[in-house]
Amino acid sequence: MGRSRTYDWEDPAISAAVVGKGSGLEFLQEIAAGRLPAPPASATLGFTFEEVAHGRAVFRLVPGEEHYNPIGSVHGGIYATLLDSAAGCAVQSTLPAGMGYTSLDLTVKFLRPITADTGPVLAVGGVLSSGRRTALAEADLYDERDRLLAHATSTCMLFPVATA
Repeated sequence: MGRSRTYDWEDPAISAAVVGKGSGLEFLQEIAAGRLPAPPASATLGFTFEEVAHGRAVFRLVPGEEHYNPIGSVHGGIYATLLDSAAGCAVQSTLPAGMGYTSLDLTVKFLRPITADTGPVLAVGGVLSSGRRTALAEADLYDERDRLLAHATSTCMLFPVATA
């Protein structure tokens, strides 16, 4: 018996066209409010942008079997995507107009398995340090009982973006 899943997403060029025109926080607030399209990856995996503030970003996922690896639990790449998104967006939320970022590395520590029975999980990202060229961020993944499921650190490269 097969299973299927369909989903829609908006043109990612719409959001990409305004990166750097305002502050990173303003950009992310527009996405969180639905005035700019969320990235297609969030539709593909089914996660939502729950909260953004200066130096903080939170994403939510309700895990399902579509996220499973062959051994019956959520694939580590799903954990990593959520944690990378939370850490990276926390960095982006601190950037002034005309600046962008990209992840240079991501180190993930998997602490507990996640299954569909786990219920919703939150990835909470925060900035630890930020300079002119790089920023260091971390993100934690929690279940509804506030148990730590995974932890990540990320180094991000900061760079000017064209705003023409």
